[in-house]
Amino acid sequence: MRNPNGYGTVAKLSGHRRRPFIVKKVARWKDNGQPVYSVIGYAETREAGNMLLAEYNRDPWDVDRAKLTLQQLFDLWKEKKAPKLGESNRSSLCSAFKHCSALAEKPYKQIKSFHMQDTIDGCGKGYSTQAAIKNLWGHLDRFALELDIITRCYSELLTSDPIPETSRQRFSDDEIAKLWEHQAEPWVDTVLIFIYSGWRISELLALTPADVDLQAGTMTGGTKTKAGKNRIVPIHSKIRPLIETRLAEGGPRLICNDGRAMCQATYRNYWTEVMTRLGMGHVPHECRHTFESLLDSAGANRKCIDLLMGHVSKDTGNRVYNHKTIEELRLNIELITR
Repeated sequence: MRNPNGYGTVAKLSGHRRRPFIVKKVARWKDNGQPVYSVIGYAETREAGNMLLAEYNRDPWDVDRAKLTLQQLFDLWKEKKAPKLGESNRSSLCSAFKHCSALAEKPYKQIKSFHMQDTIDGCGKGYSTQAAIKNLWGHLDRFALELDIITRCYSELLTSDPIPETSRQRFSDDEIAKLWEHQAEPWVDTVLIFIYSGWRISELLALTPADVDLQAGTMTGGTKTKAGKNRIVPIHSKIRPLIETRLAEGGPRLICNDGRAMCQATYRNYWTEVMTRLGMGHVPHECRHTFESLLDSAGANRKCIDLLMGHVSKDTGNRVYNHKTIEELRLNIELITR
């Protein structure tokens, strides 16, 4: 059956091709009456070509944008959108793209939810990588929607393995008391500084003497997220003597090893020695869990806890309108009396 005028056509190309049927529509007419076609796409069968043509006529899309491949869209997204994200998030999303590379040359318009789901199910990685791939598809879908390449976000249908229950355990009150009993032993002071400040291991090891203001009673540092960077943590009165002793060493960092800055791997070796010596089985990150747990149990303000931890408040009102002073942070951190 002949298609209506202006509807478009599906024609078979010569030669051996993977997708031999061209789907096209008249874009304009030459002065001599000859048509100039815009190519909508290519199909493996005439039936698939007619379906593509029907879809286009139901929802006409920009032909040039319709040709934009996943790789081209991703490159454009990296240029336009990625710089606005945090460094850690941006790095995670860019790493996730390698698991989508099999679709790199496929026009984004033609990528459906089952294609996206296959990249998650077939990545062979755990929940964190699966979540990063799912997150990437969400970013690309929203960008494609903004560019009028697609009309719906198939990424909303995607699933990934759930986050497993955490195996992290906080230091018990008895363990904290034991640490204080052994505070004079090598490296035990750093465990206590961790517990009463909530720094990540990378953040604590990066602190310099200039980041510690004894007069104001604060430490300033932080990495990873926008909310976590350059955050101010008041020095809890219990660990102030430990901080002062470390500063008196005169090294380039607050926590030094024989007067030199050290990497995480070296510190973890000392950490293991402390845990073995005191009969404990914790990892450094569990100090953050302990710090947050102690604050929560002491009745600290939720916004203050988020600020001290470097977390983005989940409550919009708190996140936008609630500005806590350093003194309020200090009052909340001093609620920890154990």
